[in-house]
Amino acid sequence: MASYRDLLKGVKSRIREVDVRQLDASRNGTAKPVVIDVREQDEVEQGIIPGAIHIPRGYLESRVEQYVPDHDTPVVAYCASGNRSAFAAETLTQMGFKDAASLKGGFGAWKDGGFKFVVPRDLTPAQQKRYSRHVLIPEVGKEGQLKLLDSKVLIIGAGGLGSPAAYYLAAAGVGTIGIVDSDVVDESNLQRQILHNSKRIGQPKVDSAKQTLEDLNPDVKVVPYQTRLTRDNIIDIFKDYDLIVDGSDNFPTRYLVNDASVLLKKTIVHGSIFRFDGQVSVFKPFDGPCYRCVFPEPPPPELAPSCDEAGTLGILPGIVGLFEANEAVKLLLGIGAPLIGRLLMIDALADEFRTLRLKRDPKCPVCGDGAHFKDFVDYEVSTAIPTPA
Repeated sequence: MASYRDLLKGVKSRIREVDVRQLDASRNGTAKPVVIDVREQDEVEQGIIPGAIHIPRGYLESRVEQYVPDHDTPVVAYCASGNRSAFAAETLTQMGFKDAASLKGGFGAWKDGGFKFVVPRDLTPAQQKRYSRHVLIPEVGKEGQLKLLDSKVLIIGAGGLGSPAAYYLAAAGVGTIGIVDSDVVDESNLQRQILHNSKRIGQPKVDSAKQTLEDLNPDVKVVPYQTRLTRDNIIDIFKDYDLIVDGSDNFPTRYLVNDASVLLKKTIVHGSIFRFDGQVSVFKPFDGPCYRCVFPEPPPPELAPSCDEAGTLGILPGIVGLFEANEAVKLLLGIGAPLIGRLLMIDALADEFRTLRLKRDPKCPVCGDGAHFKDFVDYEVSTAIPTPA
């Protein structure tokens, strides 16, 4: 029977090994290899080659194709000293990878050679358990979850749209969630605004939201703003957030939010509802149209009644708010195809979804060519388009 030494010697005779200088040079070349760290978690905590994907050796066969679906992609595996990675390279070759290699000397040789390595942040054991289903997804993983925990999202409104969006962003582990709302919980809200309950009628919505979200996920810091957005406070409120989720229900706020986002170059996830119909889009300044490009003028009041006047199916804001949360997570992680330059239209009665293409308006007074918008109109009394300065 063959000993471990015999097996290792045989494997190393069949695979290709690269030294640390070759790996460093290839990482700066045109055909960059995917580098896979096959060590255990406690080893990785001591340091990792920047950009390496961590797949413990025992999970290599079941997970590698999630991260490297193209078998023509060059792959270099490494471990502590180059032995486990030699077996890993042979396994990858047997799986059909055409250019699989092992790093000679492993991470020890890389570190001793003076090459750059990083000590990765890690999820706590409790976070690892809470977000385990995210960590399993290659597009998210541990790094993506840490990115969500570092993210700051501002939600406009703790009502029908803001409630489901905030609830699922908190569940996803978005670390800081700001909520702007000047209203208090009313019994009529409870048909659709799931952050609140009967015991909190009369309480400020932001306080009710904070209690619900922090009870759901203690990792999340909720920052309440019990105020209306105005031209005087919007810049100070917006400036520290990575992303804005707009769940407002009136045109003055939507135009104010849009104009501030253009000035600050903040991306807005937009949602709106009317009875059985919903809309979702992403307005990313200068990468796509802004809200004014699509809706240059507000409709007259008689054609745009509020939910209080026209009503809405309570389930619909849940659907639209969840789409807003989904867009927010995609944007924060930099994955998928966000609804930039597209408007998703939802018909809840017919269960139909349509997507319209949207274009920037070169004459938009806020984001158009040559626009020099520098101030806000009085949105409390007017939703007229501001005149370019």
